[in-house]
Amino acid sequence: MSKENKFNSTVEKNQEYIVEIENNGHQCEGVAKIDNFTVFIDGALKGEKVKIKIIKVNKNYGVGKLLEVIEKSDYRSEPVCVTYKRCGGCNLQHTTYESQLEFKTERVKEVLKRIGKLDDVKVHNTLGMEHPYNYRNKVQLPVGKNKDGEVLVGFYAPRSHDIINMECCYIQDEVGDKVISITKEWIKEFNIPTYNEETNTGIVRHIMIRKGFKTGSVMVVIVTNGNKLPNSEEFVDNIRKNIENVDSIIQNINDKKTNVILGQKCKVLYGSETITDFIGEFKFNISPLSFFQVNSLQTEVLYNKALEYADLKGNEVVFDAYCGTGTISLFLSQKAKRVYGVEIIPQAIENAIRNAKENNVKNAQFIVGEAEKEIPKLIENGVKADVVVVDPPRKGCEESLLHAIAKMAPEKIVYVSCDPATLARDLNILDTLGYKTLEVQPVDMFPQTHHVENVAKLVRDI
Repeated sequence: MSKENKFNSTVEKNQEYIVEIENNGHQCEGVAKIDNFTVFIDGALKGEKVKIKIIKVNKNYGVGKLLEVIEKSDYRSEPVCVTYKRCGGCNLQHTTYESQLEFKTERVKEVLKRIGKLDDVKVHNTLGMEHPYNYRNKVQLPVGKNKDGEVLVGFYAPRSHDIINMECCYIQDEVGDKVISITKEWIKEFNIPTYNEETNTGIVRHIMIRKGFKTGSVMVVIVTNGNKLPNSEEFVDNIRKNIENVDSIIQNINDKKTNVILGQKCKVLYGSETITDFIGEFKFNISPLSFFQVNSLQTEVLYNKALEYADLKGNEVVFDAYCGTGTISLFLSQKAKRVYGVEIIPQAIENAIRNAKENNVKNAQFIVGEAEKEIPKLIENGVKADVVVVDPPRKGCEESLLHAIAKMAPEKIVYVSCDPATLARDLNILDTLGYKTLEVQPVDMFPQTHHVENVAKLVRDI
């Protein structure tokens, strides 16, 4: 057996094979078998025959690099982006949008059965976009130089910190492409040092662009390694002259050796500290540090579905766990008697209170703290919810919170999720606690990527 392969497999590293793709994995990677040994291949589609080179062999699986597609799937599509195969910004452009939506629906069904042990849940077809490109209202791009001194702005290559230089990104708003071009020219003209993460030297680390899709308002944020920003006046002038509706240009200062993109200190170079946008009828002020869903159009679809599943009649008390900046709480407030939002991040609660005031919402109250601790306190104080909405981070809900919710016995639970696997796990727990999942609606918030959001409707199974 070759030294390259320490494991009990006939598959050899650096060898080439022709394989048939049996299925697609949870990130849409192709899954093939070689002598009953599983191999994953990025960019390969179910039903295809492909030529691959093995680049990694582990105990239980291998990883292959796609060399050639010998027999193509009917779903294969030519990527519109020239850097698609090298860039880590998206990973599904090689398949049609119709098949992307089908893949996401099947992914949700599969994890609900395998992880959630739920066989009788209605999973609706994924709600997609009419135009599944240029949907991101926010983009953050690292800035650097290659060994030849060329200025690089782009996304990182997959599983690395190598910047893939780009002129155009098809999933961000087109204003971002203009900012990238202006930034590169400004850095070259004035020889501005770019950040080197190995030595923690240089000045310009990242460029962030935010745009209000309904207002058209644009914010440009330049992230710097320290307070110094030479020729900032020229940068501001170039942005203002070449881009319409720029209402905010910010210097964000991050002098720490970290992978975290933004620092806590912001300096206004031009205009205001925030821009505004709308989700539905609600207006939101957005700062560089604010959380705001990156797909404004689909966020409205997602939140309206959550409101539909809550099925509020006007007299209900609602708990919104993991409420963030209060976006879902405001939607719920339209039809609820009272909404209590709970979030652990103090700045997010400050934003939530400000957002409620801005929109003249008086029946929402926001609480700082861990949902699994604060919700039992509300119950102890005699506040009982008729409906509970949870929208947790990717890791899902704390199990103690699920037990606290079930103990309170609300009539309905609406679970908004950004990860199908943790959703399935938590729905299984809730099932054992007496809550039946009736239906799940996947929503495509991130076209051209494998990510999918879901809204689940649960009722107390008496």
